[in-house]
Amino acid sequence: MKWIFRTLGVLTLVIGVLVAIMVGRASRDGRTRTIIASAPKIEVDTDAAARRLAGAVRFRTISWDGKPDASADEFLALHDYLEKSYPAAHRVLKREKVGQFSLLYTWQGSDAALKPIMLMAHQDVVPIAPGTEKNWAHEPFSGDIADGFVWGRGAWDDKSNLLAVLEAVEKLASAGAQPKRTIYIASGHDEEVGGPRGATQIAKLLDQRGVKLEFVIDEGMIVTSGVIPGVAKPIALIGLAEKGSTTVSIAAEGAPGHSSMPPAASRIGEVAQALAKLEAHQMPSRLEGVARASLEALAPEMGGLNRLVLSNLWIAAPLARKALEKSPASAAMMRTSTALTVFNAGEKSNVLPGKAEAIVNFRNAPGDSIESVLHHVRYTIGNPLLKVAAVGVSREASPVSPADSDAYRLIERTIRETMPEAVVAPGLVIAGTDSRQMSGLTTNVYRFVPVRAGPGDLARFHGTNERIGVDNYAEIIRFFHRLISVSAIEGK
Repeated sequence: MKWIFRTLGVLTLVIGVLVAIMVGRASRDGRTRTIIASAPKIEVDTDAAARRLAGAVRFRTISWDGKPDASADEFLALHDYLEKSYPAAHRVLKREKVGQFSLLYTWQGSDAALKPIMLMAHQDVVPIAPGTEKNWAHEPFSGDIADGFVWGRGAWDDKSNLLAVLEAVEKLASAGAQPKRTIYIASGHDEEVGGPRGATQIAKLLDQRGVKLEFVIDEGMIVTSGVIPGVAKPIALIGLAEKGSTTVSIAAEGAPGHSSMPPAASRIGEVAQALAKLEAHQMPSRLEGVARASLEALAPEMGGLNRLVLSNLWIAAPLARKALEKSPASAAMMRTSTALTVFNAGEKSNVLPGKAEAIVNFRNAPGDSIESVLHHVRYTIGNPLLKVAAVGVSREASPVSPADSDAYRLIERTIRETMPEAVVAPGLVIAGTDSRQMSGLTTNVYRFVPVRAGPGDLARFHGTNERIGVDNYAEIIRFFHRLISVSAIEGK
């Protein structure tokens, strides 16, 4: 019997040590991070800056599927508006038009040994969903300034980003600043339809010129409050990567027939059964890479069980993964998502259709490829009679940029200098941006704009009542002013 007591003693000791380690890791206080002093708060004429942004919102620079030149006049008018609104910036910037309507600005640095930086922001916007115009508090392209916000399509995505960069350059140029490091400002005109004529062509042009970049910063992640449970402070996530996209067609074909004599398995039933299997058997979730780094960075700001578990993913990862899978947002961070988006079949109530087709959109997480998604679909549905094929434009997930580079640390520091109350952590962009086109020019591609948003604001993105706070817009200008000043003017 002695061996039983000895074994229990050893187990008790091991459990005690594990508990002590877990509690010790969870006891780390987020306040032990290096203290960074706030940057000097530059003066911004907030009202004038908001009026200039409002003016840009009024240009209907809409990207329409299959109609690349539909908004040509609006883009050209916006270009003229930018030139008139930022005269000092346009005196120091060389402007090139790429793919007709995309803009590539160059502010030449004095030190050729320093790699250039690139600031990205697109000009185009998505259409207003038909029938929803009446639901807007202010007409979608009014550019109204009311209740402390600039209202309208593009006020958030992404004209505030573009104009904030130009506001910062205007201020620096007016003060006589001269960069040591060359600055590129790349503004695509078709980001909302994948960027084939904009960012893609800008990347090719710079590659042909032999340009290699120190870092790229584009839209993607923002500053949220009250969105992640258990974290009271604002959270600023810096996107290290973005998901890819694979759109898959699943089709069944056969002879049509009369509804009075249905077969045991109809075309609609076969495809529906396949869809049910895909929803029930999602691609595996993985608490690793960017998702893991993000949670570990946020853990010290949480309390209770969340803090204990997320501070000890080395042993508690399976438990955390199960809990996170219950939320669509956190599940999307850990796996390639499966979205059933289109189903087409039948034309008449008493006719069995000869063809049924469904469209499923997968957002590939880093580590999953277009081919692995197609393999998952075929294996999961297990019906070789169904036709499975990738359709439309698919893209792989972007490379993952490092979270320990000088460029990442500079962006993190700039956030903390201009938004000292924010918690900064790496993140994964679950949508797509133009910045992925620049991965051949640098390994340091980051996705962040300091737009503030709460739970009720997220639906405004590509939705109704898009807006941005006037005071928040001034913060964005200060962020870019500081980032440009340190990285390019000072050449650090």
